[in-house]
Amino acid sequence: MLVDSHCHIDFDALSEDLPALLKACDQADVQHLLAISVTLEHYPRVKALIEHGPGISVSCGVHPCYENVKEPSVEELVALCNDDDVVAVGETGLDYFRTDATQDMAWQHQRFERHIEAAKRVEKPLIIHTRAAADDTMDKLEQHGATQCGGVMHCFAENWEIAKRALDIGFYISFSGILTFKNATDVHDVARKVPMDRVLFETDAPYLAPVPYRGKLNQPAYVRHTAEHFANLRGLSIQEVEAASTANFFNLFKGATAHKKAA
Repeated sequence: MLVDSHCHIDFDALSEDLPALLKACDQADVQHLLAISVTLEHYPRVKALIEHGPGISVSCGVHPCYENVKEPSVEELVALCNDDDVVAVGETGLDYFRTDATQDMAWQHQRFERHIEAAKRVEKPLIIHTRAAADDTMDKLEQHGATQCGGVMHCFAENWEIAKRALDIGFYISFSGILTFKNATDVHDVARKVPMDRVLFETDAPYLAPVPYRGKLNQPAYVRHTAEHFANLRGLSIQEVEAASTANFFNLFKGATAHKKAA
């Protein structure tokens, strides 16, 4: 059994035929999905995914790249994330790639800080997005006490130094389809070194499809290709990797057990 720890199945490209998507998951033995919120405006449609049966959990938060959306207060995030159906806060973080870092980035930093504070208050893990902002992201997590809530570095694409900083404050490392790309040498290095009790896998669907589907529409069932590539890098069996990563997911996202499929 595998888990897709980060996907966007509410996006139009995937939500148009959820029954087929979930059937493909069953065929690949991907038995749990964490559907990720990116705005408060679209959070209701993310939460509604739970109605499609066991095996889907959700997060609540506002992605750092969305500028012209409802800005959440700490109190609003706490109120939404206190819901038993919400297992994580985010995705949140810093992104200097899609936004102009030469401009005043105070709004992005403040949004990130509010998510960290909310996660500490509700005692649920953070889902961290970082792109072209790794050092500032880690500084923010360290300075604002994110070790109190923990979380995951989603779609990890940084080097071992950043991975080590994340591990040192109790965070998990989540590998996406990027791991299967030949030129992702830093990510390969991290995959060989990261402790097995901190490993997660994800698709970030509909983005970043792994080899052999690179460049095509991604879907949660494809997380198996990333897990298999990781197993090959580590010289482990896929069964060992499945067992460890699935246990890690439910250890981190404790609320997800409420939506866990029966064995």
